[in-house]
Amino acid sequence: MKKIAALLLVAGLIGIASCKPKKENTTDTKETQEELPVKVKGEEVTYATDSTNLKGYIAYDENVAGKRPGVLIVHEWWGHNDYVRQRADMLAELGYTAIAVDMYGDGKLADHPDDAGKFASSVMTNLPEATARFNAALDLLKSHESVDGDKIGAIGYCFGGSVVLTMANSGADLDAVAAFHSGVQLPVMPNDQLKAKVLVCNGADDPFISPESITGFKTAMDSIGADYNYISYPGVKHSFTSKEADANGEKFGLPLAYDADADKKSWDSLQALFAEAF
Repeated sequence: MKKIAALLLVAGLIGIASCKPKKENTTDTKETQEELPVKVKGEEVTYATDSTNLKGYIAYDENVAGKRPGVLIVHEWWGHNDYVRQRADMLAELGYTAIAVDMYGDGKLADHPDDAGKFASSVMTNLPEATARFNAALDLLKSHESVDGDKIGAIGYCFGGSVVLTMANSGADLDAVAAFHSGVQLPVMPNDQLKAKVLVCNGADDPFISPESITGFKTAMDSIGADYNYISYPGVKHSFTSKEADANGEKFGLPLAYDADADKKSWDSLQALFAEAF
């Protein structure tokens, strides 16, 4: 019996050993055996529609080999600023190639809510031009050497969230869309053209987002059987992902406030969305 047990043990060890992946080359250098550190490269880019010159920013990890999903990021109503570029860098650190887009043209920025509102309104009331600007960035992203053009997502903040939701509802070829502190009463409401998985992360105490608009959005999404998740953070106000929110709120008398916990939770939810979509 001892002899049989010993033979069975040997056979089992042989079987286990045969299941282990074989090393292709035992002489690999230490550098190739170890995972390379993240090395984000950010590049300013220019592109255009038929009527508007646009200035964007592309970020990706140079040390990631091969093609990867691409993500468009649409800015808040302030315009294409450092904040949206920081988010592009953060996505690059996660292994995506991200483009911070320019929806206003020439990298135009607002330094007062009145101007920001005018800029945002000019985009949302001219959907053909808005779509052209979004698609110009989408085409540029897909053409980047690091991007798998069949795996594309889009995210947006405030005004930008409304933009990406509207583009998705208009039939844009997107796998996943996420909107943060974003209005959901949109120029194009959810319909059967929507292909993307959708994540919306909003503050429950955001006065810019009415309960009626949330009900309308959810009803429309449910009516088409959309794959979506609407998250509402109790006690959280508008612009909760931006560390500039408190200063801007105080300066302009607006109900804005950064919330570190909601910021982290919403970013974690975004990563879960992309992990599922891609």
